[in-house]
Amino acid sequence: MRHPHRTAGLGLAALLAAASPAIAETTLRIAMTAADVPTTTGMPNNGFEGMRFLGYPIFEGLVLWDLSRADRPAVLRPGLAERWEQDPADPKTWIFHLRQGVTFHDGTPLTADAVIWNLDRFFKPDSPQFEPAGAGITRARNPILAGYRKLDEATVAISTSRVASYFPYMAVYILMASPQSWEKAGRDWAKVSTLPAAGTGPFKLGKFSPRVSVELLKNPAYWDQARVPKLDRVLLLPMPEANTRLAALRSGQVDWIEVPPPDAIPSLKQAGFNIVTNSYPHVWPWIFQLGGAATPFKDVRVRQGLNYCVDRKGLVEMLNGTAEPSVGWLKPSDPNFGKPENRYGFDPAKGKALLAAAGYTPQKPLAFKVMISASGSGQMLPLPMNEYMQQNLKEACGVDVTFEVTEWNTLLTAVRQGPDAPILNGATATNPSSPSSDAGVMARYFLQAFVPPNGFNWGQWTDPGFEGAFAALETARDEAGFNTAYAKAHERLVDDPPWLYIVHDLNPRAMSRKVKGFTSAQSWFQDLVPVEMP
Repeated sequence: MRHPHRTAGLGLAALLAAASPAIAETTLRIAMTAADVPTTTGMPNNGFEGMRFLGYPIFEGLVLWDLSRADRPAVLRPGLAERWEQDPADPKTWIFHLRQGVTFHDGTPLTADAVIWNLDRFFKPDSPQFEPAGAGITRARNPILAGYRKLDEATVAISTSRVASYFPYMAVYILMASPQSWEKAGRDWAKVSTLPAAGTGPFKLGKFSPRVSVELLKNPAYWDQARVPKLDRVLLLPMPEANTRLAALRSGQVDWIEVPPPDAIPSLKQAGFNIVTNSYPHVWPWIFQLGGAATPFKDVRVRQGLNYCVDRKGLVEMLNGTAEPSVGWLKPSDPNFGKPENRYGFDPAKGKALLAAAGYTPQKPLAFKVMISASGSGQMLPLPMNEYMQQNLKEACGVDVTFEVTEWNTLLTAVRQGPDAPILNGATATNPSSPSSDAGVMARYFLQAFVPPNGFNWGQWTDPGFEGAFAALETARDEAGFNTAYAKAHERLVDDPPWLYIVHDLNPRAMSRKVKGFTSAQSWFQDLVPVEMP
């Protein structure tokens, strides 16, 4: 099964020539997995790869990720807000104190009014500046945001629909663009994307060619002078096909590729390229649909059985060690993994027994369709990985799996729809990879309140034990109480699995030895500021 590589008819050499006729000495050229350049209005599409390269480097939030260390999962740090706290009188309200002296790339100041303008852009459909595409992404990542107001010129209050100890982990996904960008474009978001739009980040947008390339330029006037980029320019090139990325790196046409083909890693190392990996909060699953009319996944025995049918170690071997087996949303090494009753391993006998108890036997085999993408943010190598899964489940447990292969953004659109939506074309499971970084992500993927369009609980899973544990987590007043509730919530994700847990990615990248200063953060996002080229 293969999906055509679409580059608007351009060969790789022509694509690079069109993107950049002259490469400066301090230019870093990166081949992304995306099939297109992420959108450039200030809230990029293409999932977290869009945020990685066209989000945080240019457009910042009140809260940011600390991506400076490789030895621990990324934590939060102050961004456009110097500090924040829950209102002592109302724990549903968070107060953000804005950083002073920050300007957008167009020279206009960051003010409380600019923050409110951006919140209206995402959360107020009748505002003149409402941007449907960016709003859909931002609202899905902030499903509990209920209101906001300016307290004074340097302070903004944001209210949530429920008490949420983790709200800063959602606020990190609300990016700020200059209101002047929209005015300059004649109040037309389609034109904003080609201006380019102005953010506040260490890089600013340069030339933009849809489906071809986009460049990021150093922002010498960045508000944190200790974090002015060392590079003059970063050139981003969409290359969804892994072998195309590999050829570009080997020929010297790019300096850095996301997700090299695993079977090429030994030869890349032998040729002097750096292979960079690190554990990070990323799970690559199949998500079960429990709410549809024709789904087989309402029976927990089917979901548990499938989790015992997967030869995860075999898949890791196929990926040349660039992943690790997944037996839950969190990794077993995570202190909040808990002590679930089920510890999934490759046990076909147990898997088949559970399927048989649910009514699926060799005479009546389990059969279903999974919607998958050909590439995309965090998707690793979805075609060969899913072909492996198809063969594994057939041979181990007699399960018949077919695929609906689509483009990454189409898959993202599908998982924001209800069950049996026409876009799914009969699929009752989907394969978008997921962050597993914090309780804020857990909320929007698994709480019953966040079925689409309110969040990412596409499978419409609900579990009373999970709901109760999560309620305790949301109102926890100390770290010990929070962690106890978090572990209990995760135990329910394992024992009443809404997903088929397959692998955790190790975030592989291949780079020229000329690339210096990169730290592989334990995060979906990475810091380009300290990177150097000779």
